[in-house]
Amino acid sequence: MTVLIAGVGMIPFAKPGASAPYDEMGEAAIRLALKDAGVDFDAVEQAYAGYVYGDSTSGQRVIYRVGMTGIPIVNVNNNCSSGSTALFLARQAVESGVAECVLAVGFEQMMPGALGTVFSDRPSPLGEFDTVTNALIGESDLPMTLKYFGGAGKKHMERYGTRLETFAAIRAKASRHAARNPLSVFRKEMSVEDVMNAQIIWPGVMTRPMACPPTCGAAAALLVSEAFARRNGLDATVRIRAQAMTTDRPGSFDSRDMIEIVGADLTRKAVQRVYEAASVGPEDIDVIELHDCFAQNELITYEGLGLCGEGEAEKLVMDGDNTYGGKYVTNPSGGLLSKGHPLGATGLAQCYELTLQLRGCAEDRQVEGARLALQHNLGLGGAAVVTLYEGGA
Repeated sequence: MTVLIAGVGMIPFAKPGASAPYDEMGEAAIRLALKDAGVDFDAVEQAYAGYVYGDSTSGQRVIYRVGMTGIPIVNVNNNCSSGSTALFLARQAVESGVAECVLAVGFEQMMPGALGTVFSDRPSPLGEFDTVTNALIGESDLPMTLKYFGGAGKKHMERYGTRLETFAAIRAKASRHAARNPLSVFRKEMSVEDVMNAQIIWPGVMTRPMACPPTCGAAAALLVSEAFARRNGLDATVRIRAQAMTTDRPGSFDSRDMIEIVGADLTRKAVQRVYEAASVGPEDIDVIELHDCFAQNELITYEGLGLCGEGEAEKLVMDGDNTYGGKYVTNPSGGLLSKGHPLGATGLAQCYELTLQLRGCAEDRQVEGARLALQHNLGLGGAAVVTLYEGGA
C-alpha cells in the first residue's frame, strides 16, 4: 500500500534554555503538520512520539495538548534515531492497512553540554560500545560521543589518508546551507579556515565546530494512505518509496574497528535494502539528509550510503559533489551540525526538509528538479533508519 506524507511541521530549533518546554514545542509541530495537510486531529487514528531525554508517556503529554481522542499513542526511544523510528512505525501502520491516517512526532528539550548517562545505578545500554572504544583509542576525559565519532574519523584518516581539512570543509558546507534555512539554530557562515582555527577538542582529529550542538526543537509528519488522501483531497506529491531499519550485528564489536562501532554496517545494510526494494541506486538520488552529528560521521556515511567507494569520500568532498552543483546535495537544511540536533526531533526534521524539497517549495534551499530523496538517521545503541522518498503526483 502506498504511504503518502500528507503534512509536515517543524518549529525553529533553539539552544538549551532558549526554547519553550517540550510539550509546547511538540504541540506546535503537530499543529503545523495538521495545518499543512489540511486535516483535523480527529482524523488521526494512531500516533508515535519520539524522544530520548524525557519521562515515560511524554508523548501523551504532548499530544493531549492537541486532542484527547483515545487513540493509541506509542512512545519511542531509539537514541538519536527516535524520530525516524516513530516515522518507521507510522509507515508500517499505514502500509499494513491497520490505520489510514497516522501521526509521527519528535521532540527534545535538552540540557547544555555533552550527552551523558542519566541512570548511573544500572548497566548502560552503551556499555559494550564504551568498552570497545576505550580499548581501541585509550581512556581519556573526552565525552564518549566525541570518542566514538572522533575515533571513527581518526581511523578513516589513518586508513585512507583523509585530512582534517576535509572534515572542516564538510562543516563549512553545512554552514553555507544553514544560512538559507530560517529554522536552523546556527545561520552564520564559516569558512574552512574558520573551522580549522576554532577551539581544538581533540588535537589533529577535531575542532569544536565539527561536533553538532545540543539543541531543543520539534517536528512532525502526518502519514496517510493513498485512498485516504484521495477521499479527502490531500496533497499526494510525496510518498515513501522504500524504508528500512537495521540494528547491530556481532561485527560492530568483533571487527575492533571504530568505523563499525559508529554504525557503518547498519547504514550499509539499511540502504542496500532500500535500493533493492525501490530498484534504484545511489546515482538516482537527487537530495540527501544524513546523520551528520559530527563532520566525521558525514564523511563516513557518504561511503556507507554508496555515494562513493570506500576511501573515496575525501575526493567526493573536494570535488564539490556533496553540495549544490555536484552529484548530490547533502543536508540542504544545514544538517545536525548547523540546523541543530534535538535528538527525538531530528529524524522528522529530516523528513520535513525532504518533503519540502520534493514539493519544490524549499525556497532558497531548493534542489532543482529533485524527484528522489534519501534520509539517513542513526542512533548508537543502536539503530539506523534509511528512507527513500519520491516526489511527483
